[in-house]
Amino acid sequence: MEFHTTAQPTPPNASAWPVPRRYAWTVFALSFGLLLSDYMSRQVLNAVFPMLKAEWLLSDAALGSLSGVVALAVGVLTFPMSLMADRWGRVRSLLLAATLWSVATLGCAVSANYGEMFIGRLFVGIGEAAYGSVGIAVVLSIFPVTLRATLSGAFIAGGAFGSVLGVAIGGAVAQAAGWRWAFAVMGIFGLVLAAVYGFVVKESKLAPRERPVDDEDSGKDPAQLRGLLPRLFSSVSVISAYVGSGLQLFVAATLLAWLPSFFDRYYGMASAKAGATAGGFALVIGLGMILGGLVSDRVSSTAPSRKWAVAVGCSLGSLLLLSTAFQLPTGPGQLLALSLGCLLSAGSAGPAAAMVANLTPAAVAATAFATLTLANSLLGLAPGPAVTGALADRIGLLGALRVVPLVAIAATVAFLIGRRWYARDLLRLDAPAEKAQPKQPSETGS
Repeated sequence: MEFHTTAQPTPPNASAWPVPRRYAWTVFALSFGLLLSDYMSRQVLNAVFPMLKAEWLLSDAALGSLSGVVALAVGVLTFPMSLMADRWGRVRSLLLAATLWSVATLGCAVSANYGEMFIGRLFVGIGEAAYGSVGIAVVLSIFPVTLRATLSGAFIAGGAFGSVLGVAIGGAVAQAAGWRWAFAVMGIFGLVLAAVYGFVVKESKLAPRERPVDDEDSGKDPAQLRGLLPRLFSSVSVISAYVGSGLQLFVAATLLAWLPSFFDRYYGMASAKAGATAGGFALVIGLGMILGGLVSDRVSSTAPSRKWAVAVGCSLGSLLLLSTAFQLPTGPGQLLALSLGCLLSAGSAGPAAAMVANLTPAAVAATAFATLTLANSLLGLAPGPAVTGALADRIGLLGALRVVPLVAIAATVAFLIGRRWYARDLLRLDAPAEKAQPKQPSETGS
């Protein structure tokens, strides 16, 4: 499977479709659906916390561990499972992952006690560990290079949309039919999607028109993969993309976790209303991911380094708007500034993913995105809510939320460093390929 990493900004085939356009969009729709299922299965637990607490007499710590074990499994296993997918086959790996997390979610539905539920949640995390990185690698490999940031932003945004759907649908089903049916609905949905995906998406159909799936540089040779792995960290710009993306998501993750409490404490909203309001802001964050990718692709069509400028703009914009929002008194003005800050808070996700794709070899594409996922988790998604909670214990939640946007300064610095080194790192990436073929007229950027 080809995964374009060419360094030319507008190579002859940059706008070409590697597979038929209709089939590419079908694969995207099914992959996006599985991503929604991934996060719906992960987040449905939060909707039934009160029911589990009452039925099994669980402590808050025990409830938290049922949620945390999924994130722990995903963080620890993303890299090795994505590497396995690069070697074993991405489509087969995706089918196995989706089937595993769906069956495990059904297992949660029939759990008789906390121990059985914990094991079920552990296997949900194992199944979900590689999906985000491998799924996006599959999608980007069958679309034109010029759509890379747009698709990356849309795919990453699916996590935010799936989280909202998991809580909303799970809560509604649990209220109508009980908490077990909330898990059962998510598991059945995932199994149905996995069956359709397996029927429609085939490894052979994903091979670009111009070369077969078993081409010599397909990256399935273990020795070749071992030789390429160091190139995941071989340039200043790709490391900057990992770091900048993770740090900026520190801000977005904090907003997703703490806005319900913010609305409860400072706007006097009841829990249900606070959650629904925060869900609306979560959708704004997801929309910002998509728009960030769209803008990045549009402005970088003739000057590819502008992807970095979009990432920098999102980071600085979120810093300004969120800092302003949390200094304003409660009311419409604060909500407007907060919504605009949320829109930009994760807008760098699409450009960062596109830059990682441009700066790493095709044969380890899924592993490269696993590395990005690991950076996002360790630098942003995991510590963001925890650090904010620790700060809130000392200076109050509002005080903590005033401090968190400052992390965007560090993200901006990382993106600026990456932009400075981008062109020369791309030339280094393409150097081996250029030696193996006739010299072409030189072009700049990608």
